[in-house]
Amino acid sequence: MGNDVSAGSHEVQSAGVGASAIEARLSAWLESRLGRPVAIPRLKQYPSGFSWITYGLAIDAPGIEGITDIILRIGPSNGLYAPYSAEPQFAALRAVQGSAVPAPRGLFWSDDPAILGDPFFLSEKSQGEAPIPWGNEDGLGDAQRETLGRQFADILGALHAIDWTQTDLAKFGAGATLDNAAALQIDIWEADHKRRALRPQPMLNRAFAWLRANLPRAERLAIVHGDYRLGNFLAVGDSITAMLDWELVHIGDPHEDLAWVCLPQYRSGTPLMSKLIARDELYARHEAQTGVPVDETSMRFYTIFSLVKLVITHAAGVYAFECNGFHDLRMAAIGTQIAPTLRQIEKLLETVP
Repeated sequence: MGNDVSAGSHEVQSAGVGASAIEARLSAWLESRLGRPVAIPRLKQYPSGFSWITYGLAIDAPGIEGITDIILRIGPSNGLYAPYSAEPQFAALRAVQGSAVPAPRGLFWSDDPAILGDPFFLSEKSQGEAPIPWGNEDGLGDAQRETLGRQFADILGALHAIDWTQTDLAKFGAGATLDNAAALQIDIWEADHKRRALRPQPMLNRAFAWLRANLPRAERLAIVHGDYRLGNFLAVGDSITAMLDWELVHIGDPHEDLAWVCLPQYRSGTPLMSKLIARDELYARHEAQTGVPVDETSMRFYTIFSLVKLVITHAAGVYAFECNGFHDLRMAAIGTQIAPTLRQIEKLLETVP
C-alpha cells in the first residue's frame, strides 16, 4: 500500500491528534472492547488516498479474529469529504463479505470523537499493491492487464448483483427508489458544492440544470461503490485481492459506477476503460453478472454527472487546503483540474439534447 510517510506534504493528523496519542487511545479502546491488554507498536502512516488518513499497525498476538496486520482509517474533520461517518464504509465491507467482491474484513468502527478525535474504522490489511492509475506507466503487462480487466469488470457486476436489502447498507438505501435515485445524488452533490465553493462556477449551474431536466429512471438499485477505478484495488500478480476506498458508497443506479469507470481521466489516453478493459467487453461482462443491459441514455447522464462530481471534488480539495487547514499539497494541486473538466462538461452538453 505504499511506503512510510516522512515529514512532508502527505503527513496530516486527525483533529490535531498525533500518532503517539492515537496509539495510546486506540490501545485503551481496544482493550475495553476485547477484554485483554492490547499493545500497539508505532503506527505506520501511508501516503495512499486523498481523503481518509491511513495507518498500518500490528496487534500483539492473539490478533483480532485471528488477524494481526490491521489498517486504521481516520476521517479528518477538515478532510476532502468531511464531515465523515465511518459507518457506511464499514457496512459496505461487511455487506460484501462472502460474495465474489474481494474486500478487507471490517473489524470495528466508531464515529465517537472522544476516542480518536474523528470517525475511524479498523479492517484487516489485504495483501497486494495498487496499480498506479496516472500516466502511462502502471507496471502492468498486456496479459496481466487483460486478466485484471476481466476480474475488474466481473467484480463490479458481482457488487451490483448483491441483494443490498439484506445487508447493513439497507438503512442507507431508505427512501431511494427507481424514480428518485438520480435526483437524490444530485441533491447531495449540489448541496456539498454550495457548502464549500470558493467561487461561482456558471458551467456547474448549467450542468445541474441539464441533469435535473434529464433524470433517468433506474432499472434497478444496487450498491454503488462511488470511486470504482484503477488505483482503488490491490492486486497480487494477475489477481485482484481487495477493492478499497468505499467512502462514497451508497445505494443507487449501477450506471453511476459504470460511467465513472469509463471517464477519460482514468484511461491515460488509452482506449481501455480505467486502462484495463474495452468498453464493449465491460458492458457485456456487467450484463452477464447482473442480467440487466447497459442503457446508453443513462450512461450519457451519469458521464456528465461524474464529471460534475470530479469538479466538486477538486474544488473541495482546494477548500480543504486553503480554508480548512488540511496540509496536503495534493489538495491544492487537484484544483488545476477544475477548468479542464468544466470544458469537458461544456463539450458534452453541446452534443446532448
